[in-house]
Amino acid sequence: MTSDTAQTEPATAETESLRELIAPVRFVLWDLDGPICRLFSGHPAHQVARELTELIDRRGLGGLLTERERSTADPQVVLLGLGRRHPSSDMITDLITDLEKWLTRQELTAVPKAYPTTWADPLIRTWSRRARFAIATNNSALAAARYIETRGLTECFPHIYGRTRDLDLMKPHPHVLRRALDAMDADPSRALMFGDAPTDSEAAREAGVPFLGYARNESKLKALLQAGVPLPHTVNSLKPVLDVLRAQLPHQA
Repeated sequence: MTSDTAQTEPATAETESLRELIAPVRFVLWDLDGPICRLFSGHPAHQVARELTELIDRRGLGGLLTERERSTADPQVVLLGLGRRHPSSDMITDLITDLEKWLTRQELTAVPKAYPTTWADPLIRTWSRRARFAIATNNSALAAARYIETRGLTECFPHIYGRTRDLDLMKPHPHVLRRALDAMDADPSRALMFGDAPTDSEAAREAGVPFLGYARNESKLKALLQAGVPLPHTVNSLKPVLDVLRAQLPHQA
């Protein structure tokens, strides 16, 4: 076996795995921050996460956060952690509402400086020729809609479902996925969730939807693998997905 052959076989196997995963898909549920864009690329997520933690501390609920949540660079992790463990009362409900509104404002501030994931725009335009789309995100639906508008992709995403003030319904809860599936009258087995986090894969599993993971770096890949996502169902670039679709639609891509 030559070195060229040795290098070709894994690539072929990976491509075939993608083909098999994508071939039956007629509905795609997209996470926003990751497969579509880097939402906080110009408005640092670690700063937003730190400020959110400080807000929670000042409101007297800091004790509900774990050390991991305090040290994370992802504000979604902070909010999700609070949502999982907050006590039930009208005062807490009001606080959660305030925090969710605050994070929505931060996300809307981030949109003008958000950076599109490489190959995302052509992938979306190509794939939308054979599948219907929805966004199912833990970000604000307002922020998702505004970002999509800036890229001229509004027609590709008629359905956008995001975080509600009921934090218990954030992914890994399958709530937003089920809303998207219902809106498209979609068979879950013909759908695909495209995300970059264990919460995405867990929500997909609960909703009975196949999953494709986008892992832009080793830490993202490790987290997805630890969550049970098979390595052949992960990509570190959107280009292989686009290549598979263009091969299937040679006259339209």
